[in-house]
Amino acid sequence: MDWMERVRNLRQWSQNGARAPHKPLLMLYALGRFQQDADAALRFTSVEGDLARLLEDFGPNRKTSAAYPFHHLTSDGVWEVRTDTGSGSPGSAVGELRSSGAAGRLAPGLRAALSSEPALLGRLAHLLLDSHFPPSLHPDITAAVGLDLEAGDGTAVLLGEVAKETRRRNAELRAKVLVAYEYRCAFCGFSGSIGHTPVGLEAAHVRWWAFDGPDHLANGLCLCSLHHKLFDQGVLGLSEQRRIMVSREFIGDGRAARGQVHDLSGQPLMGPQPGSDPVHPEHIAWHTRQVFRGEPRLAA
Repeated sequence: MDWMERVRNLRQWSQNGARAPHKPLLMLYALGRFQQDADAALRFTSVEGDLARLLEDFGPNRKTSAAYPFHHLTSDGVWEVRTDTGSGSPGSAVGELRSSGAAGRLAPGLRAALSSEPALLGRLAHLLLDSHFPPSLHPDITAAVGLDLEAGDGTAVLLGEVAKETRRRNAELRAKVLVAYEYRCAFCGFSGSIGHTPVGLEAAHVRWWAFDGPDHLANGLCLCSLHHKLFDQGVLGLSEQRRIMVSREFIGDGRAARGQVHDLSGQPLMGPQPGSDPVHPEHIAWHTRQVFRGEPRLAA
């Protein structure tokens, strides 16, 4: 059984580039729990809150239910659900999953493969992360689902081909955006280097690569590490006029939060330099629909 292929081809709802990371997040959560206890079943009533928080923190800004992936992942052959009576999943209704004592876990064949080939877990996790989320969010997601992607001897788990390709492409895009934005963050203007090496500056995809975002300058921004993370988390966004938006849902106290986040509201982008492609409105619109959280704050 090619488990990498099965996980790569998880069936997901898709329309006009909309994000639906419900199944990938449940798979990552299940892999994290498998690491902790390979035989444990995940009772819906016990993990419902965890799944809801994962969807809220790393999913698109729309209402959804943890019951959806818990039931529907069974159709992909990587997940099973049983109830107190021993039957299969009762469906995707929250009430039925709760009252029936529904519990899920990775499919028997996948559990056996993970036990006999420990490195498979890392490859599956990297595949899910690289295929559905930007690299800036990977550490947050793995921490949230309880995944440890370090081998027992402290060396990193071998990267899959998707991860290797992603890193190569990110390096190429970074070179383009650093020049176009003159080695400074397009949001705050930060610029720094050690010797001849820029530090703290990264290339951000506006429309994520996993959702058909091209490696073109018109889909890239040069951002400092902080603002890249906040942009991918939906705290920051861009208006049609390429002015910075700050989500009303962001709560930050103190001078640093005001200066580094709140005060950015309504400010224009710094760059790119003349002759370089600015961010395309189509990619801005995708980010606003699929990543940005709620409504923007009013500019001071």
